[in-house]
Amino acid sequence: MRPPTPGQASVYMRTATNLRTGITRREVILATAGLVCLGSGARRIASAAEPSPAAPAVSGGPFTLPPLPYAESALDPVISATTLGFHHDKHHKAYVENLNKAVAGTPLADQPLEKIIATTYGVADKAGIYNNAGQHFNHSFYWKSLRPQGGGEPPAVLRHKIDEAFGSMEGLHKEWLAAATSQFGSGWAWLVLDGGKLAVTKTGNADSPLTRGQKPLLTIDVWEHAYYLDYQNRRADYVNAVLDKAINWGFAADNLSV
Repeated sequence: MRPPTPGQASVYMRTATNLRTGITRREVILATAGLVCLGSGARRIASAAEPSPAAPAVSGGPFTLPPLPYAESALDPVISATTLGFHHDKHHKAYVENLNKAVAGTPLADQPLEKIIATTYGVADKAGIYNNAGQHFNHSFYWKSLRPQGGGEPPAVLRHKIDEAFGSMEGLHKEWLAAATSQFGSGWAWLVLDGGKLAVTKTGNADSPLTRGQKPLLTIDVWEHAYYLDYQNRRADYVNAVLDKAINWGFAADNLSV
């Protein structure tokens, strides 16, 4: 075998350095996608009507990872089975496990999730607990905010309030899209009930409307791990697809009536 040329040797050394020092998050996502897509086809054969398999086991503690309310392939092509599987089985699971570890042996272990969020919000030495509790709540809410063959016409009572607050479905869509795409970095775009009237709001990282005295009705996750495998940097395309074909108006109507 011929020895490498000086140029090739330089490339090999840079590659080795990258492997030692780490690569960017987007590079990890894209590289992982290339591997997992080899096995994703079999998962997509499953019918959207099939129930979701049981959630992956989570280390012991008071909080558990809820199973998806639909099969991993059920939201395809809006959200692929690969994205949904990684998002739920890896990201959400990690938040639940970290939360269980953080509250173990403390009075918070016996508190409901919403109480933990309220208690730890803005408390510097409880930031780890708050972030994982908030992400557990937000993700659990997000799964229910989506459904196969979603979008379309909301229930009458919800449609009335939409028209009252935004003038039309198009008005709501435009405002929600603007909130989702203008959220800098990671976060969430929400439809909420605020003082008896519908509103759209956005939150960063693990925050939610719970800490603002607003009632969440629906949410769209705009962290990159929610859409990057399918849409890369086209966040607006992802949000439009969710609003048109996957948003669960029935869940919003149920939350409105509670």
